[in-house]
Amino acid sequence: MSEHIVSSYDADLQGLRQRIAEMGGIAEKMLVDSVAALARHDKPLAQAVIASDPRLDVLHREVEENAILTIARRQPLAVDLRETISAIRIVGDVERIGDLAKNIAKRALAIGDDFQPHKIVVGLRHMNDLVMAQLKDVLDAYAQKDTAKALDVWKRDGAIDALYTSLFRELLTYMMEDPRNISFCTHLLFCAKNIERIGDHTTNIAETVHYLVTAETLAIDRPKNDRSIDTTIEAGA
Repeated sequence: MSEHIVSSYDADLQGLRQRIAEMGGIAEKMLVDSVAALARHDKPLAQAVIASDPRLDVLHREVEENAILTIARRQPLAVDLRETISAIRIVGDVERIGDLAKNIAKRALAIGDDFQPHKIVVGLRHMNDLVMAQLKDVLDAYAQKDTAKALDVWKRDGAIDALYTSLFRELLTYMMEDPRNISFCTHLLFCAKNIERIGDHTTNIAETVHYLVTAETLAIDRPKNDRSIDTTIEAGA
């Protein structure tokens, strides 16, 4: 392969990395701001989160299109091919994270100034802090091709599942105590589930980073501690 072709391919990959970094920054801000809008009843902030999503969609399409063109033009092999494929997989997860953050912002608008149990809001913010740390760390792991950091993120997801189950039980209790709580508790329940799903997407990215660097998929099951289904069955018994 000539030096010119190698240089052009490196430029293609760098362009993909830069767009992924921009997407990651947008998604992180959307997540932080969506939960802040929910906790503070901040409608303008929630609307700003929703307005950020189109840029994320544009970048997602650009990365997918450029990655496909790169494969068609350069016909990469081995690690170069894995990096191009990994870019497509990662931007899919980051774009979905943005969608979930946007959904939290929409829930914040729907709840408006309705009462929110302080304990639940604190739990949501704590859960979001854990997920934000995972998102930041896994994006760093991708940028640095650090499989150890990616695996650490992958292992931490169980703690988020456990916290989601705890919040689910609290919200179910509020709804059972007073039917007037059902509306806003349902919105909060969906917010908690969206945060939990964002955690799942960070583990998807961690698995992609592991594949990118090692050319192998993780051979062990993902840690899961979501017991919300069991809680629902118990409540209905």
